[in-house]
Amino acid sequence: MPGRAEGCATGADVGLPAKLARPFLHILASLLLTIPALAEDTAPKPFAGDIPILHEEAAAAGIDHSYGGPWEFFVGGGGAAFDCNDDRFPDVFLAGGKGEGAFYANRSRAGGRLSFEKVPQDLDPKDLQNVTGAYPLDIDQDGRQDLVLSRVGGNILLKGLPECRFEKANFPWNFDGGRAWTTAFSAIFEPGATYPTLAFGNYVDRAAPGSPWGTCADNVLIRPKKAGDGSETKGGAAEAGRPDYSEPFALSPGYCALSMLFTDWNRSGEPSLRITNDRQYYRGGEEQLWRVEPGRAPRPYRKADGWQHLSIWGMGIAEGDVDNDGYPDYALTSMGDTKLQFLDREFEDAPTYRDEAYQRGATAHRPYVHDAGKPSTGWHAGFADFNNDTALDLFIAKGNVEAMPDFAAYDPDNLLMGGFDGNFTEVGEEAGIALPTKGRGALIADFNLDGAADLLVVNRGQKASLFRNLGGKAGFGTRPLGNFVKVKLAQTGANRDAIGAKLAVKIGAKTLNRTIRVGGGHASGISGFVHVGLGTAERAEIRVQWPDGEWSHPYRVFADNFVLIDRGADAARYWYPDADRPEPPEPAVTARSGASAETVADP
Repeated sequence: MPGRAEGCATGADVGLPAKLARPFLHILASLLLTIPALAEDTAPKPFAGDIPILHEEAAAAGIDHSYGGPWEFFVGGGGAAFDCNDDRFPDVFLAGGKGEGAFYANRSRAGGRLSFEKVPQDLDPKDLQNVTGAYPLDIDQDGRQDLVLSRVGGNILLKGLPECRFEKANFPWNFDGGRAWTTAFSAIFEPGATYPTLAFGNYVDRAAPGSPWGTCADNVLIRPKKAGDGSETKGGAAEAGRPDYSEPFALSPGYCALSMLFTDWNRSGEPSLRITNDRQYYRGGEEQLWRVEPGRAPRPYRKADGWQHLSIWGMGIAEGDVDNDGYPDYALTSMGDTKLQFLDREFEDAPTYRDEAYQRGATAHRPYVHDAGKPSTGWHAGFADFNNDTALDLFIAKGNVEAMPDFAAYDPDNLLMGGFDGNFTEVGEEAGIALPTKGRGALIADFNLDGAADLLVVNRGQKASLFRNLGGKAGFGTRPLGNFVKVKLAQTGANRDAIGAKLAVKIGAKTLNRTIRVGGGHASGISGFVHVGLGTAERAEIRVQWPDGEWSHPYRVFADNFVLIDRGADAARYWYPDADRPEPPEPAVTARSGASAETVADP
């Protein structure tokens, strides 16, 4: 695990010659008189916009799950949010570490309190053990979400069945899950492919001599075979119309990956694979960016390509267009550090980045309450608009690796609200998420489809936290947040969910950009509606750049709607959450230490 924090000199014992001491003291005294004014000028200013009220109600909603186990499970601890029973409400799978993972069907009503029901499975219980993370993805392209389970000792693909049931599909899809300690995942549809290309990030090679030091395992890329190209076996899966995966291709060297993401960093239309790595176990380890070009072996970007050496305790990665310039920006989490990277476009077509975390108030390197003198440990990172004001906010799950004395023990999750000036303000305590938990993965999703982003955090050794977004603060109550639009894309043929598509949502003179991705965060994935906050705008114009690069015509829609866009359609369609959905049963509330679990009246 990440090691001891480096110290810094204080200079407290530096002496001065006697003849200089007196004038120095006069200068010091005058400087001290200015400190209050300087502190006032440099202290973080209160956030001027709406701060969302996030109320913890996991127990009341029926979520009762923990992630735990020995040191292999100090990392990981994620989940998946996706619709597995065809009602468009996000259902949930949560990794259990050494214990079993669990499926929860979403029984919430639109705009009402959150409610989930555990769904038993007919799977071998051993297949749901040793799970570090999960990502939803329609692998076999049957219109139903499947599930990728990253595990310690062999990854598993689960085929989605009706009513949130699943079956293991490794054998029928000719998928080699390996035997590695897997902690990261991402996927993309390459041009001409019927099925997705899968990338798995691996951590320490436990079988190597000297493990864990200097023994990071290679990562792997697994491409689907194509029927008719000679790569498939006669009568095999590709000929039968189902996925048929080739042998894994080693992405070597690996530097102990903890998160990865296919990302179109230069808007070329050919996403590259970005990997964030834990430098602890490999001398010279660094962050990586791999070229993944159709029909060619992947190869890493080097210094000669403009890629800069960056060595951090890399744990999570998030992509979002913070400055609305059309290029993706990245938040990287680490220990005692957060990076916020923007492409330096002075270097033409080179992956050269500048870090603006400090300038924009997004360092998040210390807890904002309690153990403020010790560095934080960041895990999951996710961009979302929690108050629908059009500016992206940044959530970071925090938590000590286990019991590291040099790092904060009380390390609450961060909620950094984005302002219209591009800067961020910490509001975690005001929002209600400053709990004494050890956060790992997280799911940012609108679980009750009321147009406000909710939050589920998987905690190590503790119950998962579920926060319902109640709206913005207003005196002693709450007020509705800004307007929103939620968009779901569909196309015929391969890549039905349009993985890799870009959305350009125009309101007035501003264009908000979103991209549909599979991967990133930390061990946690989401599929379904793409959420865009619209502020006070009552209408929006949506254009889609489909994965093959073709742009749609503009779709004009009204705010506060769920929008379905089929490729080639003349107009978008509205979908309305079922008003006749049954009322969920009243919860049996159990008190929980350190968090509020009482039932909240529907707004």
